[in-house]
Amino acid sequence: MDFDKIIEIIGFLVGLAYLYFEYHANRLVWLMSVIMPMFSLWVYYRAGLYADFGINIYYLVIAAYGYVCWTFNLRKKQPRELPVSRMPGRYYLPATLIFGAIFVALAFGLDNYTNSTVPWYDAFTTALSIVGLWMLARKYVEQWLVWFVVDAVCVALYLYKEIPFYAVLYAVYTVIALFGYRKWLRLMASSE
Repeated sequence: MDFDKIIEIIGFLVGLAYLYFEYHANRLVWLMSVIMPMFSLWVYYRAGLYADFGINIYYLVIAAYGYVCWTFNLRKKQPRELPVSRMPGRYYLPATLIFGAIFVALAFGLDNYTNSTVPWYDAFTTALSIVGLWMLARKYVEQWLVWFVVDAVCVALYLYKEIPFYAVLYAVYTVIALFGYRKWLRLMASSE
């Protein structure tokens, strides 16, 4: 087995751990958010998925933000658990505009300045992931719906780019996104 496949398999295993902790709304998801990019950066760069490569740098930054949001009450500077909640309606338009701006900018850049063979798909999943990660950091239940879309597109994209272990991982993510959404709805209801 070649080095690239070994790295992909390790990333796959860390990705499963990430999904487990996300599903259970456990803050260890943020530790996995630091470890997984170390492997994914290599996998995505080798596959020519430059936007996916770049977003893994964002994952490292948002991991720290997410951990702080999930763990501390920043206003009172004391530990507390952030509850699962619905995303406030006032955030929908800004989140959509941010997604659109990032999507268009990334697609244009990838299409015109790289050798990417899938610039629009790569830009789409990356831009939507940026919004989804912010939603996860704030523990909004709707983040699971965003991940369902991202993950489903990634399955096809990774099959096309011949990254089979990541394609399987994202197929699992796609299915779990539906279950995660239902579980987080129950968690939200039980904390009210």
